[in-house]
Formats: sequence, C-alpha cells, structure tokens
Amino acid sequence: MTKKTFDAYKTISEVAEILNLVNSKNGSLSTHTLRYWEKEFKQIKPKILAGNRRYYDVKTIEIIKNIKFLLKDKGMTIEGVKKRLDNDETDLDETVNISINTKNILKTKLNKISKLIKEIKK
Repeated sequence: MTKKTFDAYKTISEVAEILNLVNSKNGSLSTHTLRYWEKEFKQIKPKILAGNRRYYDVKTIEIIKNIKFLLKDKGMTIEGVKKRLDNDETDLDETVNISINTKNILKTKLNKISKLIKEIKK
C-alpha cells in the first residue's frame, strides 16, 4: 500500500485524525464536527464526490486548523470566528502562533523586570 503525499486530498476521517477531533465519550473520530463546521463556515469547501464523500485539500485543512484553534483553544464563539474569518485584515497564522495567554505572560514578566530595574536604580 502506498502512502499519500502531503499535498494529496484527505478524507474527512483523515482530517479529523490530523486535528485530533476525538469523541471524549467513546474515543472515536468526530467527523460530525467537521460536517457541522462545514455548514457554519463558508470557507470550508471540500470536494464532494460520488457517494457524498468529502475530500479536503491542504488549504482547507489549514483553515479548519485555524477554526479549531479559535474555537477550542481561544474559546471564541462561532459568530466571533466567522467575523474573524471574514475580516481580510486579520492574519490567522499570526493569531495561531501568538496566543492571548502568551501576550499576558510576557506583559507580566516585563512589568516585573521594569520594577526590578527601578529598584536597582534606587
């Protein structure tokens, strides 16, 4: 059996596995989550072939990764994510790489360093 190349289309099960979308109750892949997101987000456009099978390209998978990040990790609402995706000025890759928590941690550390510098100068 040959292995698929990175840029090959992926099935819905393969995408659920890539994203680690697992049903916490029974441990099965949550493909229904992807089908739901497909209805909610116009940016998710899989190719649908015979037998209603969905196939996702690399670009669509990246969009889904961003949606998952914003919903699951950032705690945004579906409406909030829709607005974010519709906003052309937003760079989602940057959003994924720098979380709000990281910004808050850095700000706290900088404040502590600033206080230490002021104390040393005294």
